Amino acid sequence: MAQVSSGEIDERIAKAWELAKTCRLCPRGCGVNRIEGDGEAGVCRAGSVTGGVLRVSSFIKHLGEEPVLSGWRGSGTVFFSHCSLRCRYCQNWQLSLEGEGRDISIEDFAKGMLKLEKAGVHNINWVTPSHYLPWLLEGLKIAAEQDLRLPLVYNCGGYESLEALKLLDGIVDIYLPDAKYADSELAKKLSGAPDYPEVNRAALAEMQRQVGDLETDEEGEEGVARKGLIVRHLMIPGETRNTLMVLDMLTETTGVEVAISLMGQYFPTSRMKGTPYDRTLTVREYQEAAQYMFDLGFSNGWVQERLGVELKHRPDFRRDEKEIR
Repeated sequence: MAQVSSGEIDERIAKAWELAKTCRLCPRGCGVNRIEGDGEAGVCRAGSVTGGVLRVSSFIKHLGEEPVLSGWRGSGTVFFSHCSLRCRYCQNWQLSLEGEGRDISIEDFAKGMLKLEKAGVHNINWVTPSHYLPWLLEGLKIAAEQDLRLPLVYNCGGYESLEALKLLDGIVDIYLPDAKYADSELAKKLSGAPDYPEVNRAALAEMQRQVGDLETDEEGEEGVARKGLIVRHLMIPGETRNTLMVLDMLTETTGVEVAISLMGQYFPTSRMKGTPYDRTLTVREYQEAAQYMFDLGFSNGWVQERLGVELKHRPDFRRDEKEIR
């Protein structure tokens, strides 16, 4: 936030509240009044949030993110309740789909971030924040006035409004979006968002424009992230073609220098019973995707060696044995 003056942050906050009034905080554009409404909920199910209140599941020191985010002191992670994307297979469905969490004030949100900073974390990591943007900017301003100085991570599903993203220019230090789908039919089937591929491409390009590629400091074995874009892709069982299409899209949109985390830890929740997705990923599926990624020339990121990837063929990719998210 050091790049944005106090006057400019006030203008950004005002614009974010306008987006929430007839909600356009995400690409759904459902138009629900999130400020003074009668409780009607939009696609995200967050509904109207009156009295300066937002819903949070937890504030935690998280050691399970990518190594450049968790480091050795942890990522100061804030898990928000609800989500505008609402993927059927979501691993955190209790939070995203059912809204598990507690209502807190903007002031308490600011205090929570300051407490994480005091605990020694490397960054503040907002998980699924898009539908609470004006509330979060208000809280960030309060925390910054009390000397919050950590890098801010915007950890999202990659289905983002360009209008909202532009309000974050100079505020977010590290973008951590998903690139879930390049197949619009799959996006429709699993997330009800057939426009995900084109929305995601535009969002990734804007994020990269704002923060560039990943930059780390000199601390630790591989450094700790201080700025830049990291793209995640969670492979879905039986949908390797979609993964290969996502990798092709990234070569065109962000270039192969972008940091990419190829994630193979999908597990079937109870919501996937009786579907083709009621299984885990096979080693063969993961190896095929990883090899394709290497062949395209991606040169920075993380693969999961437990799924059989031979790192000697791509030594600049790092091991990541943690269960991300």
